[in-house]
Amino acid sequence: MQAYESSIIVDALNTPTLPRIAMFTLGGTIAAVASEGSDGRVAPQIDGAGLVRAVPQLAQCARIETVEFRRVPSGDLTLDDVRELADAVRDQCGDYDGVVVTQGTDTLEETAFALDLLLESGTPVVVTGAMRNPTMAGADGPANLLGAVQVAASREAAGRGVLVVMNDTIHAARWVRKTHTSSTAAFTSPGPGSLGVVHEGEPRFFSVASKRLVPLARPMSDIPSVALVRVVLGDDDRFLRQVAALGYRGLVVEAFGGGHVPSRMVSALGELAQIMPVVLTSRTGSGSVLTSTYGFPGSEADLLARGLVWAGDLDGLKARLLLGWLLASGEGTEQVRASFRSFGE
Repeated sequence: MQAYESSIIVDALNTPTLPRIAMFTLGGTIAAVASEGSDGRVAPQIDGAGLVRAVPQLAQCARIETVEFRRVPSGDLTLDDVRELADAVRDQCGDYDGVVVTQGTDTLEETAFALDLLLESGTPVVVTGAMRNPTMAGADGPANLLGAVQVAASREAAGRGVLVVMNDTIHAARWVRKTHTSSTAAFTSPGPGSLGVVHEGEPRFFSVASKRLVPLARPMSDIPSVALVRVVLGDDDRFLRQVAALGYRGLVVEAFGGGHVPSRMVSALGELAQIMPVVLTSRTGSGSVLTSTYGFPGSEADLLARGLVWAGDLDGLKARLLLGWLLASGEGTEQVRASFRSFGE
C-alpha cells in the first residue's frame, strides 16, 4: 500500500460556513510541468496545495483539504490504487460536504466508474482533470478544478453517484467517455447526454437524481485479470484459444455493431463461456447490445445462447471493471449474468 499525505489549505476568506471539500490528487496533466533537462516535455509534479493556489476563486466557494494520494500519469494507476482510493474516499465522506478527485484523463472515465461501483455515500464525489497542461496557453485545469469544487459543494449533486466535471459540463460516471485525444471538449456522454452544466459558478442539472443501484461489496480478494478484446475485420480465434492459458479469469468482447463476431470465433467463445464469464459488449461506443434480432452464427442471439453475458449498454472499458470487481467478490457466472442485467437495464 502506498502512503499518502494530507494538508489543510486555508481559504483566503477563512469563512467557517463555506462547504468543506476533501481533494484527492493523483497526478496527471492537470499537475504536469516541465523539469530541467526535459526539453519542455511535462510530467506530473504539482502537489494538491499548488493546484489550489493556482485558482484563487476557490477561496470563495469552499474550504479545501488536499490529500496527496498519488502523483503519476494516469496510465500508471492500477486497480489496487483505485480500490485504495475508494476506501480513502469512503473514510472521508462523513466529514466533508463533498469530495474532488484530480487525475490524468487517459483513464479518468475508468476511475470514475470504478468509484461509482464501490461508493454508496450520498456525499458528492467529482472527478476532474485537464486536457492542456499548465504550461500551455489556455490551460483548462484551473477552470475544471473550480467547476468540480463548485459541483462537489452543491447539495444538488448529492445522491447522483460519482460525477465527472470537464469543460463546465457535468457527466455521470456511468456514461462519460473520453472521445478526443486533445480537445478541451474531449469528454462526452454518448447516448443519454450530460447531466448538466456549470453556469456562472452554479451547477445546473437537467434532471432530478435517478435511483442508484446498490454499490458492489468491497472485493474480498485481489482483482483478477480480465481480458478485453476488440473484434476487427478479418479476426480469428487465435488469441481466444490462449485466454485461459494466459491466466485470465474473465473476458470482455467488444463485438461489431449490436453484438456480432465472425463465425470463425464462435466455437472458441462458446468454449470459454463454459469455464469463465465472457461478457458481450459493442465496440460502437453507444447503444445497447441486441438480444434477439439476428440469428446467424456469430450473431448476438447465437452468442447469448452459447452462454455469453449480455452487457446492455456498458462499453468494454466499464464492463471489464464491473466483471473484475464481481469476480473479486466471489461471484460465479450466473451471479455475474444477473448483475450485468441489472446494470444493463
